[in-house]
Amino acid sequence: MIHTYQIEGLALQTGDVICTTNGKPDILPGEFWLLVGKLVPGDIDHVVIYLGPDGRCIEAGSRGVNPFYAHDGIWDSELMTHERGILLDTFYGVASPLAGLQLAEEEEAHMRMKVAEYALAQVGKPYNINFLNAESEKSFYCSQLVYKAYEQVGINLNTGMVMEQLPGTNEIIYPQEIWDGCSHRKAK
Repeated sequence: MIHTYQIEGLALQTGDVICTTNGKPDILPGEFWLLVGKLVPGDIDHVVIYLGPDGRCIEAGSRGVNPFYAHDGIWDSELMTHERGILLDTFYGVASPLAGLQLAEEEEAHMRMKVAEYALAQVGKPYNINFLNAESEKSFYCSQLVYKAYEQVGINLNTGMVMEQLPGTNEIIYPQEIWDGCSHRKAK
C-alpha cells in the first residue's frame, strides 16, 4: 500500500526521499553536526526514505539501518533521538526519484513498494564507513541505502555530478546528487 503524509508542509508518498542538512543551531550537539555537515559536499548532508504509514521513515545512520517516526508532521531531530540516535539534522526538502517519469499509476505504486520492501529488508545492518563501496549490501550509509533501494526498480541515482573532478569519488553516492538528480521540493 502506498502511504501519503506531510512533513513540514511538504507532501510525501512511500519511497520519496527526505533530504536534510546536518546540524541544529542553538544547541551544542547541533553545532557539532553543523561542522560534520561541512565535510559533505553540497547543501544536503543526509537522506531518509519515507515508508509510511503516518511518519514512518527509514535511514542508515549511527544505529545502522533503522526505522523511525517523524511525529505529527514535524521534523524535530531532538525529539527523534530516542529512535534515531545522535544525529541532529534540519529538514531541507523532499526528492522524488519517480516524479516526471510518466509511469502508469499501477507501475509507480509497484516501484514505490519495491523500494520500501528493499529498505525494510536491510533493517539491523550496520553503518557502512567505506563510502567507496556503494555496491555492498552488508552495510549502508544513508545515500547508499537510497541508491540501492532505487536500483531494485531500475533507477540509477549515482549521477557522479557532485565530485566528478576528484578521481575515485564517482564511486561515492552523495546525498546532494540524489537531490540534484531528482525532482525536488524545498521546505519554506
